[in-house]
Amino acid sequence: MTIENRIVWAEIPAADMDRAMAFYSAVLGTALTKEDAGPNPIAMLPDARGKGTSGHVYPGTPAPSGTGPTVHLAVDFPLEEAMARIRDAGGNVVSDVVTIPAGSFFYATDTEGNSVGLFKV
Repeated sequence: MTIENRIVWAEIPAADMDRAMAFYSAVLGTALTKEDAGPNPIAMLPDARGKGTSGHVYPGTPAPSGTGPTVHLAVDFPLEEAMARIRDAGGNVVSDVVTIPAGSFFYATDTEGNSVGLFKV
């Protein structure tokens, strides 16, 4: 078996699940699916193809600002629109757009204080 990606799943902690679900739904333009089958309720982040999931939001305590990992989420719309969605949903844009050979991205914080990157190929 060949491993295609070393990162296979992301878990994003949220002090307020409903607020975090509303934020990610607004920013990504798609509904998150809430599941209560495990030990904690979780809200599934749909993958870019809409055929599965790539992680989830769960009830937890985010790391203090500037100390936790950054989860980068792919978008299929202009990054300027993603920035507006971040702000409109209550998050903060914390960088300009950065362009690298693989695409472009910017850094932001969600409503819970987590560091996120929005990435476009």
